[in-house]
Amino acid sequence: MIHSRLAMTLGEAIFTQRSIRRFRPDPVPIADLELIVAAASKAPSGGNSQIARFLAVNDPGLIREFGALYREAWWAKRRDAEGWTGPDDLNAAERAQWAPSMRLADEMGSVPCVVFALSVPPNAEGSVLPATQNLMLAARALGIGSVPTTLHSSVEGRFREMFGIPAEVKFHFAIPLGYPAGNFGPTKRRPTWETSYLNRWGGTVPWAPGEAAGAPDS
Repeated sequence: MIHSRLAMTLGEAIFTQRSIRRFRPDPVPIADLELIVAAASKAPSGGNSQIARFLAVNDPGLIREFGALYREAWWAKRRDAEGWTGPDDLNAAERAQWAPSMRLADEMGSVPCVVFALSVPPNAEGSVLPATQNLMLAARALGIGSVPTTLHSSVEGRFREMFGIPAEVKFHFAIPLGYPAGNFGPTKRRPTWETSYLNRWGGTVPWAPGEAAGAPDS
């Protein structure tokens, strides 16, 4: 395994990473998949417990079967959250906002690869999330897009049966992988002076507009 293939600078990977929901049909090379999962395994975990597990699926038949389940789960989540049962329930503004996610729900069955982020007991999410981000950043460095998604509880039993996942193993994310049918970043995010504080909740960070650069905290 040649980890030097992840030569993209960390800054470029972070600042150009975005949620990719449209994929070209090109397969993800096995060597790339191995490197991506290896990067995930290097993430920290509580007490070095290494409880994260990754189930990679690239069999087109299995992905088609999962795609139908994922679409059902996506609409079940929307039904519970907004009362929607299909595209006709959305107004124009909602359609524009949710169009990328709806398209992924329709197209999940044709993505080149899906990686399921799972964990063994004690199933602590805090020991899985860093590995998941490592996985997606490594994919970005290889030019491979991704997005973390979840499932609805109504399909979990069938999902577990589909892939032979034991009851004690917890599901965290389904992460489609593939070469983007579009572009990576830049992304639009809220400025950090709106989402970050200094020394106390609500404390203004020194780089906020109107604050003196480098001024000492009073």
